[in-house]
Amino acid sequence: MDALMNDPRFAATTFVVIDFEGLTPAGRPAEPIEVATLALRPVDGRLVEIGRFEELMRPPADVPVTVRDVQLKGITQRMLISAAPAAEVMAQLDARLTKAPYRLVAHHASTEAGIIARQAEHCPVLAATPLLDTLRLAKTVLPGLNSYGLDSLLGYYGIPKPAGRHRAMPDVEVTAQVLARLFDEGCADGQWRTLLELDAAAGLQPKRPTAPEVEQSALF
Repeated sequence: MDALMNDPRFAATTFVVIDFEGLTPAGRPAEPIEVATLALRPVDGRLVEIGRFEELMRPPADVPVTVRDVQLKGITQRMLISAAPAAEVMAQLDARLTKAPYRLVAHHASTEAGIIARQAEHCPVLAATPLLDTLRLAKTVLPGLNSYGLDSLLGYYGIPKPAGRHRAMPDVEVTAQVLARLFDEGCADGQWRTLLELDAAAGLQPKRPTAPEVEQSALF
């Protein structure tokens, strides 16, 4: 990661790894029921955790938790009864983003991008933050793999699969480990030396926040 560390813009960026768990009712977009984030800053050639956020979210009353959802995620209807709705939780998360610049990070990020876009009214800063997809970065750094799913990348890098796989925070934690490996390998191969080159590899266009920073204490 040393080459990237030589870029002041990269060194000043906080990388916020994000993951949602959701329900997928027929004919409707995914409804989030859990979100987790892990905030990382580049320090001395490695990514250092500076904050985290984790909350359950109560889905709409007409979107039940199915048996398959419980089996896959371990989240039950009872666990969500007292949770705040997605709009409130996303606003809480957004209020912590007060020290730009940021990059969001997710694996196979289309799900995260869709949920954030649908919640943009409640999380305008989050919605305006560029989103790096570790799946796309992996395809750049590791051409020719049979699969670029998260489990496959964990196996490739020898990262143990977490006991809580398919819960938001365990998935965020291992995605952060994959991100660090991709940064290192991309630097070693000359794929990226600056934040702009990293953005270009991810197909990103610079965005600007659509709302002023919230005057609250920042977690990260």
